[in-house]
Amino acid sequence: MRQGLLLWNPCFHSLSPPSLPSLSFNFPQIRSLNLSISASVDSTDSQELTARERRRLRNESRETKTTTNWREEVEERLIKKPKKKKTSWTEELNLDNLAKLGPQWWVIRGSRVRGQDTAQLLARSLARNFPDVEFKLFTPAVHVKRRLKNGSYSTTPKPLFPGCIFFRCVLNKELHDFIRDYDGIGGFLGSKVGSIKRQINKPKPVSADDMEAVYRQAKEEQEKADQAFEEEEKKAVLNSEVLKTELEPDGDLKLEADSKPKRKSSKTSTIATEKSSTPKLGSTVRVLSGTFAGFTGTLKKLNRKTKIATVAFTLFGKENIVDIEVSEIAPEIS
Repeated sequence: MRQGLLLWNPCFHSLSPPSLPSLSFNFPQIRSLNLSISASVDSTDSQELTARERRRLRNESRETKTTTNWREEVEERLIKKPKKKKTSWTEELNLDNLAKLGPQWWVIRGSRVRGQDTAQLLARSLARNFPDVEFKLFTPAVHVKRRLKNGSYSTTPKPLFPGCIFFRCVLNKELHDFIRDYDGIGGFLGSKVGSIKRQINKPKPVSADDMEAVYRQAKEEQEKADQAFEEEEKKAVLNSEVLKTELEPDGDLKLEADSKPKRKSSKTSTIATEKSSTPKLGSTVRVLSGTFAGFTGTLKKLNRKTKIATVAFTLFGKENIVDIEVSEIAPEIS
């Protein structure tokens, strides 16, 4: 601790000045340090420009352009930019202000499964309840064609945007409330506006560019579906021709096939067997299965439509009549 403190002696002569400790500095070392720092700073300045120099170069490049001055362009944009009108939250809740926008495209949320049917029913009810309102409904869908087994064609609509119905009209509160409360409709696509006291879902119009993109996408998808259907038809025609060529026999085989006796169809053979196996009225029959299996009796009646036979059995000396299916009896062979 004594090495870091200067000792003070109160007993010294007033005329003689106090002895001060001598201090020594190595100035050459500091100069070398300054030189090294300045060299490094000069090297960095040569590589990177300062902010002022970069700003000056940017302004020079802007002024050297052949077009109009960039300041004039910015001023024109600011002049053309419409000023935002400050409206209260009560005015935003008034849906009658939507009529000021004119005819616009709106998106109605409907059922994802029955969107086409809901759109047709909504169009009919609007035409009936609002005959003076001009409107247009659009549900983009691709009509997919398919060939059935019987040779006919069926077309099924495949929606591009399931659950979305595009509606064009001059919207007001009365029309908005009618569409919102319709069966199968979930309201309009928009954003919530208002305050803490009251909030509503305000519809948001669709821009013209977005609608052009929707029309373009629907047209492209329909062309792809038609092209795929045509390719399937061509493949089906080629496959049928190949099968015909494989099944067609040669001339010798045709002659052999003509010389061979024709076989009777299975239908005629089954009908003949059925006729031969069915017993005649009054003949004795034997029961093959069921509760009366093994019994023999006399056939009284035979209903060919219901295939039920009435058989008379002799049990304990008495005649009993029973209705049995034709398949359970067979003629008794003596």
